[in-house]
Amino acid sequence: MEKIIGIQGVQGSFHHLVAQEYFGTNVEVLECMSFHELVNSLVAGESREIVMAIENSIVGSILPNYALIDEHDLKVVGEHYIPINMNLMALPGQDISEIKKVYSHPMALLQCKEFFKKHPHIKLIEDTDTAEVARRISEKQSKGIGAVASTMAAEIFGLEILAEGIHTKKSNATRFLIVSTTKKEPNGIKIDKASLKFELESRRGSLVSVLNIIRDYNLDMTKIQSMPIIETPWKYSFFVDVIFEDYSEFQKAMEIMEVMTEHLKILGTYKNNL
Repeated sequence: MEKIIGIQGVQGSFHHLVAQEYFGTNVEVLECMSFHELVNSLVAGESREIVMAIENSIVGSILPNYALIDEHDLKVVGEHYIPINMNLMALPGQDISEIKKVYSHPMALLQCKEFFKKHPHIKLIEDTDTAEVARRISEKQSKGIGAVASTMAAEIFGLEILAEGIHTKKSNATRFLIVSTTKKEPNGIKIDKASLKFELESRRGSLVSVLNIIRDYNLDMTKIQSMPIIETPWKYSFFVDVIFEDYSEFQKAMEIMEVMTEHLKILGTYKNNL
């Protein structure tokens, strides 16, 4: 089986851009229109690895994706960050004043809300994927309809960019995970980051105790995300990312944390790409 990489969205999407930057421009991708479909493609063996957005610098974490990784016991084998540049595009030869509706992914529209306040004549409509809207406009030759997507999407589907860089915060960036069903061997690559998941008893100081272990073993926590445990109201699981210089120190910390926490799971160890 060739190495097929699953992406959320179609060619021209930001997931596709990450796949090309991480795996190479000739990567073969499997288009999935939802994260559930994306994960199912991996579990079913239709894709060897998948690209999955996990957090954005403006809108924060994508919580359902943490749950999908945990639920299916998937492994994080890499990460990739890209700046997110949003552009308004439509069929060539039109002006912004002629655009009546703009479709895009909810997060894309959220990141561009200040721009669209200046164009109140445009109705914003949420859709499944940025690049899929661009493809649909191109295929149907829909005039008066715009998409918010990447410059790659405009190039692939022959659309004209009417306004570029329309996202509110110019430092907008998204972190993507490379996810597999199995742990990847280092193959000479220095492993210096890990993603963990654990649960804690509802008692005073339990989280502080875990954070002290992270500090005492020279681990630098770069992310902590709590999620409610649906089956047990008011109890939470924690997803944590740490970076380290010494892998043996990380292993020692995990041995102690395994005793102090419930259901400790190492979601993956990989190279820090920030």
